[in-house]
Amino acid sequence: MLSRPGLPSFDYVRAGSHDEVVRLLVTGGPDVRLLMGGTDLLVRMRDGVVRARTLVDVKHLPGMRTIAYDSAAGLTVGAAVTMNQLASNADVRAHYAILAEAASAVASYQVRNRATLGGNLCNASPAADTAPAVMVLGGRLVLCGPEGEREVPIDEFFLGPGKSARQANEFLTAVRLPPPRQGARGTYLKLGRNREGDLAVVGVGVLGSPSSEVPPGYAFSIALASVAPVPLRATAAERLLAGQKPGGAAFAAAAQLAAQEARPIDDVRSGVAYRRAMVESLTRRGLETVWRGLSAASSGRGR
Repeated sequence: MLSRPGLPSFDYVRAGSHDEVVRLLVTGGPDVRLLMGGTDLLVRMRDGVVRARTLVDVKHLPGMRTIAYDSAAGLTVGAAVTMNQLASNADVRAHYAILAEAASAVASYQVRNRATLGGNLCNASPAADTAPAVMVLGGRLVLCGPEGEREVPIDEFFLGPGKSARQANEFLTAVRLPPPRQGARGTYLKLGRNREGDLAVVGVGVLGSPSSEVPPGYAFSIALASVAPVPLRATAAERLLAGQKPGGAAFAAAAQLAAQEARPIDDVRSGVAYRRAMVESLTRRGLETVWRGLSAASSGRGR
C-alpha cells in the first residue's frame, strides 16, 4: 500500500488582532492561509492541492468562538464556532433549530469537534451542509479587510465551486442571523451515500412561518445544496407556495419546481436524474414536515 505524503513545512502564526490578520493577508498573498478548524485545509495541504508557507490561526481572536443571541438583534455566530458547539447551543436549538440540525449533519462527530461554521461556508463547496440553513434564515456574513468590516448576504456570497465574494485580503469573522420569525419551523434533510460522514448527494433546507404578507397566511423558504455549482434558493418554488394554500397539491408542485431549478451534474457520488428525483422527494418531505409543525402549533394556540 502506498503511503500518503506528509504535511509540508510551514510557519505557524497565532494572530493577536484583526489588523494583524489583514496585514499578513495583504503582504503574504497566496502564500498565507487562514486556520480555524483545519479539517479541510490540512488535508488539502497534505495532498498537495494547497500550498501555503504560513498558516495564520484566527480562532483565538475576540468573538471568533462566541455564540450570542438577542431576541431583538438576532444571532451572531463567530466564524470559528465548531459544528458540535453550534448543534448543542441552547439558543440555537430553541430559536434556529434548522441550523443546529444542519450542523449535526456535517461529517462525523469527531470531525464536528474541529470543523467550523466559517470554514464550511468559506470553502464555498456546493455541498456545504450549513449553507441551506443559513440561506433560509436570511444570514449575512461579516468580512474584515483593509477597509474595515462589511456584510455580505449569503445569497450573494457563493460565486462558484470554491469561489466566494470574500476577497483575498479579507477573512470571515462572524455569521449574523436576523431575529427568528415568530412561530417558524424548519428542517434540513440530507442524502448521502452512507448514514454519517459523507458529503451530501442532495441537501434541502425548508423554513416555514406564519405570515400576513402572503395570501395563504404562511411563507416558505427553500434552499438546496449539492445540486448546482453553488448552494441556491428555490425561488420559483417559493413563489408558487406564496400563492397557494399549504397542503399536498401545493407541496408536490413546489417540489417539482425545486427539482427543475436544480442544476446537478454527474459525478462519482450520483447522477443528474437521481439528484433531481431526490430534490423533488426531499423538498416535498421537508415541506410536509414543516407544515405538520406549523399546523400543530396553530392548533395548540387555538385551544
